[in-house]
Amino acid sequence: MNSRDSEHMIAQLREKEGYTMTEEFREADLILINTCSVRERPVHKLFSELGGFNKHKKSGAKIGVCGCTASHLGEEIIKRAPYVNFVLGARNVSKISEVLHKDKAVEIDINYDESEFAFDDFRTSPYKAFINISIGCDKACTFCIVPKTRGDEISIPADLIIQEAKKAVDGGAKEIFLLGQNVNNYGRRFSGDNEKVGFSELLRRLSKIEELKRIRFTSPHPFHMDDEFIEEFARNPKICKSMHMPLQSGSSRILKEMKRGYTKEWFINRVEKLRAECPTVSISTDIIVAFPGESDEDFADTVDVMKKVRFDQIFSFKYSPRPETEAEHLTEVDSEVASDRLSYLQTLNNEIHDEINAALLGNTYSVYFEELIRDGYVSGRSDNNIVIKVKGSEELLGTFQDVKVTTIGRTILTGEILA
Repeated sequence: MNSRDSEHMIAQLREKEGYTMTEEFREADLILINTCSVRERPVHKLFSELGGFNKHKKSGAKIGVCGCTASHLGEEIIKRAPYVNFVLGARNVSKISEVLHKDKAVEIDINYDESEFAFDDFRTSPYKAFINISIGCDKACTFCIVPKTRGDEISIPADLIIQEAKKAVDGGAKEIFLLGQNVNNYGRRFSGDNEKVGFSELLRRLSKIEELKRIRFTSPHPFHMDDEFIEEFARNPKICKSMHMPLQSGSSRILKEMKRGYTKEWFINRVEKLRAECPTVSISTDIIVAFPGESDEDFADTVDVMKKVRFDQIFSFKYSPRPETEAEHLTEVDSEVASDRLSYLQTLNNEIHDEINAALLGNTYSVYFEELIRDGYVSGRSDNNIVIKVKGSEELLGTFQDVKVTTIGRTILTGEILA
């Protein structure tokens, strides 16, 4: 989502203000830092980065801080770093031209409605397109700062999404990536008198775009994974068979404390339904270790879900208290215990991941190539999100090739193109 926000700002600056990109920040007339605030560490990193840019930027260059940290710190950023020229919140991306010409501007209205704003077009990759389908979040997870930085959830009208997808496909993209805090809650609220369309129907409409070959999305919320959604996912051939299901905790008690809206049993039931309908699906997840009050028994429940589900990929972190959240003032789990739990979880994940990958040797996948990497390789992804590289050059970019896996790695597999 931050990547797409950055693309939107670049597009506006190119088309409305005449800016071009540079790889060398010392040459830049404008430096933008687009920030995340889901965890504490990026916030600390921001001010270190700002200091470095200010020290070495050319005379007269402007610095802008954008994104979620901008939303929740606002004027404090300029107080701590007075050389910053403007602050632009995550819900105010369309105001980039406005703040650029107003020194010390702070635009951080989290309920500003950008759902029908027509951004100019810019994409970092010609082969795939990120497309926002909703902004904001209506959930109240006790650990999460996102509703305080991105505001209430509002869906982007379906016809605008389809227009954007068609434009991307006309420009050469064969894959689109739909973005939203809870994508499968799409359609809950629109601005103005727009047609009420749900997520499954949106997927059906997008799949009718003839030259569009693949549809991906993130992140669906387990609470909204009803049978219709799972069945559309399984049966629609254009939807990639890769599902990100944020677990957060395997303990029903902790899930209740987190206000996630589902139980351990519901999550496992949805996984079982998903795999029954779509046996080739790969499943990834997010897990927070050591949420306040997490006992050994609660952690054991998380481990149990890990062993039952056998995720293809996990993103796991120790709990990080965030300002203005319900959990901010709760007593944290001992730091050493938290570290031990995280280490155990990640070791278990590596063992599971290695076993899953070992079984892929010799398999053949249709790979969509989209990136040149070092040592003369080109990489791409299978339908179910396996990253595979082959020897090759840029003529492979943007093409689908049948690839046989010849070498197993933990994060990327190596293969050869079948004649």
